[in-house]
Amino acid sequence: DVTRMAMQVHGAYGYMKDMEIERLYRDAKLTEIYEGVSEIQRVIIADHLLREKG
Repeated sequence: DVTRMAMQVHGAYGYMKDMEIERLYRDAKLTEIYEGVSEIQRVIIADHLLREKG
């Protein structure tokens, strides 16, 4: 959320490669995607373990 707000403050300049906020925003998005993948993996593993027990 912080990087998204910073991008709004910087406007079009925030998307320029020479602005550090662009890199921070990109890194935050990658982290968000990675966390989503991890959460999906946890759900799949939990489902598998519950099916083994039941």
